[in-house]
Amino acid sequence: MSGHNESILREPLITGKNITYAQITDDILLPVENKPNRAWWIGFIISLCGATLWVVAVSYTFWFGIGAWGLNKTVGWAWDITGFVWWVGIGHAGTLISAVLLLFRQNWRNSINRSAEAMTIFAVICAATYVVSHMGRPWLAYWVLPLPNQFGSLWVNFNSPLVWDMFAISTYFSVSLLFWYTGLLPDIATIRDRAEGMRKKVYTVLSFGWTGNVKTWQRFEAVSLILAGISTPLVLSVHTIVSMDFATSVIPGWHTTIFPPYFVAGAIFSGFAMVLTLLLVARKVLGLENYITMFHIESMNKIIILTGSIVGVAYLTEFFIAWYSGSEYEQYAFINRSTGPYWWAYWMMMTCNVISPQLLWFKKIRTNIAATWILSIVVNIGMWFERFVIIVTSLHRDYLPSSWAMFYPTWVDVSVFVGSIGLFFTLFLLFLRVLPSIAIAEVKLLLKSASEQAKLELIKDGHLDKEQVAEYVESLDKFDSVKQEEYAKI
Repeated sequence: MSGHNESILREPLITGKNITYAQITDDILLPVENKPNRAWWIGFIISLCGATLWVVAVSYTFWFGIGAWGLNKTVGWAWDITGFVWWVGIGHAGTLISAVLLLFRQNWRNSINRSAEAMTIFAVICAATYVVSHMGRPWLAYWVLPLPNQFGSLWVNFNSPLVWDMFAISTYFSVSLLFWYTGLLPDIATIRDRAEGMRKKVYTVLSFGWTGNVKTWQRFEAVSLILAGISTPLVLSVHTIVSMDFATSVIPGWHTTIFPPYFVAGAIFSGFAMVLTLLLVARKVLGLENYITMFHIESMNKIIILTGSIVGVAYLTEFFIAWYSGSEYEQYAFINRSTGPYWWAYWMMMTCNVISPQLLWFKKIRTNIAATWILSIVVNIGMWFERFVIIVTSLHRDYLPSSWAMFYPTWVDVSVFVGSIGLFFTLFLLFLRVLPSIAIAEVKLLLKSASEQAKLELIKDGHLDKEQVAEYVESLDKFDSVKQEEYAKI
């Protein structure tokens, strides 16, 4: 692969001049092998405060029970399930980037897959904490597993989507963890070979005896493809099953067949937004602009445009089907969403998820770092409101007007959610400190074929079409990590 030259029209996946394999290793391992900078400490302290708040809120819930939340007889699900579905959705981008793009041989995934996979694992952990804390008796959490028992062979209800959830999410977490750690092995071995003392012993254990010989690499490539093949159906199945928590019920606003594809598109939409939120900051703080380039950012923005448009069509389809169904209860559920007491949440969802992503059609916006970062946050705010609208507005007014009620979150509801965000960022920042955030071995594969310096050498040779070269040089204008002076000389 290293001897293959890409078309000059393709934008580079690595920028910078005179980059060597050794420099790639040094640049990516800089935050791992050196003391953390001030920006990392500021982020870590804030995140740790959030994680501490989460521990306090969850402990309070365990001690006093679910009554500490703002739930009532009418609204039995609210911020808890909203947070659960939101976190599961955020975890989808990691599997899509690592598995699906690997099968489609998209080399631009090489720089972002490691962080996206880590984000998936941490997001699923946050989602699982909602499940356990919502049980009321978390010490009996193992009852969701179909284990042999002495209660007269008391089995779980296999007809329940909540049981399917357990199977789907535990499988998703296991496969994602295995895929992530398998990809880490060659990079952990690199850290091991450069470390000393106790660090060397720890990374020696973590590297599982990686030697780097030809046979090892062959098995590594084979296992990666097998895991990608196993993971790809999970991209579709996990959020499909989560959507069935609602779609298999008979509650107006939930009982609809559009939920599975609509939830999957929304999950990828929010997942890529979170990847951008994390990596735009990480590339600046860790000095990784040469490896996470404007091409990566623009490519992720294009996926956000696509999935955001699918979500927008799904919103409109829901309204159309409610009208077309002729069911007055279904129709009222959607009229109530847009004009009822929670109208502000509905229109916040529409603004953030349907209108704001359309700004990315403009190249100046989707290649602007600040605008992209703000929009990525706006998207995930909108996706949280989407889950809130689906859950709460469908429940708070049922068939009996005398039982209509409003949901008001307590400080525990808010603290559990805000704290879960703190827990997520704490785990991610610790990951940046102890493991490489970019796949070193995979990025090195691109140096001889898809890097700026490789393409510059081809231009200097003078055997390329002048119009193609001019088009390539013009495409570099958007890159904040490319210096144009040398191209002006040529």
